[in-house]
Amino acid sequence: MIGKLKGVIDEIDEDHCVVDVQGVGYVAYCSSRTLAALPSPGEAVTLFIETYVREDLIRLYGFGSALEREWFRLLLENVQGVGAKVALAILSTLSPAELANAIALKDIAMVSRAPGVGKKVAERIVIELKNKTPAFAASGALNIGLKQELGEGAAPAPVSDAVSALVNLGYSRDMAANAIAAALKSAGDGADSARLIRLGLKELAR
Repeated sequence: MIGKLKGVIDEIDEDHCVVDVQGVGYVAYCSSRTLAALPSPGEAVTLFIETYVREDLIRLYGFGSALEREWFRLLLENVQGVGAKVALAILSTLSPAELANAIALKDIAMVSRAPGVGKKVAERIVIELKNKTPAFAASGALNIGLKQELGEGAAPAPVSDAVSALVNLGYSRDMAANAIAAALKSAGDGADSARLIRLGLKELAR
C-alpha cells in the first residue's frame, strides 16, 4: 500500500495530478483545494496518499496534509452514501478546519454547500462524525474561523443566537463562531443560548 509520494509534479489536470517518482508517474486524484495548492510542473512535491483497492480498480487519492487524508478516511468509513467522489467534493469546498467547525456547530447548510451533498447526506455527516472527529482536527478548527455566516436554519437556534449575541458585543463572526463551537463541546447538545454565551465569553477571555 502506498502512503506517501515524494517526487516532482509531472502534470496537473482537472481532477488529478501525476507525480514523477524516479521516472515512474503516479496518478493521484485530489480535491480541487489540493490541486490549487500544488507547485508548478517540474517542482518538488510531497503528497499523502490513500490507496483505494477494489477487484477491478486500484486508485490513489492524494492530499496535501495528513489531516486532509484523515478527513477523507472518516467520511468514507463512517458516513453511508459518501463515496470517494463526494468526499473529495466536500474537501474541495471546506477545509478540514471549516468542516470540523461545521460539525461542531451542527451547521448542515454549510456542509451541504459541497456539490452532490444534499440535506440528508449533510445531516448524516454531522451526526455520524460528531463523536469520531480526530482531536487534532477539532483543535485546529478553533484557530480558523468560519468563512460563512450562520443563517437561520443553518445551525440550531441556541447556537445561532449565541453567535449573534457575541457578534453584537463586538466580536468578529469568526471569533464568535469558534468560541461557541468550543462552548458547545463542553456544554453538550441541550445547552441553551445563555449557557453557550457564558462559556463562549470564557473561551474568548483565555
